[in-house]
Amino acid sequence: MKENNISYKIIGCAIDVHKTLGPGLLENAYQECLFYKLGKEGLKVEKEKPMPLIYEEVKMDCGYRIDLLVEDKVVIELKSVEALTDVHMAQVLTYMKLGDYKLGLLINFNVAKLTDGIQRLIDGEL
Repeated sequence: MKENNISYKIIGCAIDVHKTLGPGLLENAYQECLFYKLGKEGLKVEKEKPMPLIYEEVKMDCGYRIDLLVEDKVVIELKSVEALTDVHMAQVLTYMKLGDYKLGLLINFNVAKLTDGIQRLIDGEL
């Protein structure tokens, strides 16, 4: 399945989770529910996937973790904050670069309408 098709399924699942729970919960609650929903939809999803840092050809375990990785292709970073910032976007782009992923979704659940809290980040051709 291509990244674009995966991202549409992810966004649909995230909207379902948001419609049920609404804004105002902690990030962990949304992560658990979205993890469950994506798996229920038949997608391969990993939660808290370790993301090592390679520095001068040495693998460093610095404790970085991708919130959710779907189908080994799409990075999902979840937030429940007042507003997304450039630092949040940089975090997703860094995970994409470190793991050589082409698509990332930054999803802020602390909004009235979830589509207002989604940033789609692309690296290269899809």
